[in-house]
Amino acid sequence: MPEQKFDESVRGHEGFGLIQVFTGDGKGKTTSAIGTLLRAHAAGRKVGFVYFDKGGDVHYSERKIFDEIDIKYYVTGRDRIHPITNAFDFSIKEIDKKEGKKGLLYIEKMFTEKYDLIVMDEINSSAALGIVSVQAVLNLIDNKPKTTELILTGRNAPNEFLNKANLITEMCLKKHYFYSGVKAREGLDF
Repeated sequence: MPEQKFDESVRGHEGFGLIQVFTGDGKGKTTSAIGTLLRAHAAGRKVGFVYFDKGGDVHYSERKIFDEIDIKYYVTGRDRIHPITNAFDFSIKEIDKKEGKKGLLYIEKMFTEKYDLIVMDEINSSAALGIVSVQAVLNLIDNKPKTTELILTGRNAPNEFLNKANLITEMCLKKHYFYSGVKAREGLDF
């Protein structure tokens, strides 16, 4: 992870248009992105959210409020949590890669629709796992409108994403109740 705290290339930048990366093994990456998204929405900005590798509609409570306050979002990926056992399916299948490509197309669509802020949720881990190619994401970043802010979330952010970022926040796991047997709790963890 780069230890640079100052980026000369954005000195004096105003408004939207930068690249933020929330990564690390700690809890809070998506939650932080949602907080930023809500702040921008409340300030009258056009915001959107693309879920990569987070299919299904049971495990993501924030989508209810997105619907209520008219925040556009797209969902890609399979529901990886078994409905009975709650076991997580870690396999990567061809359908995952097709879904990932669909997510990238949603981002391109949002670029043409002039969104001010777009969250690419779990794009880091999707790239690290090969669901989407690092190069395809870099191409998107390089072709984004100058006034569109991007937030890339997920563990294992590729170094290429970190090198493009203007802000990097690493969530660091120190202790998590999950490892003590506490299951994910609705309204707090999903």
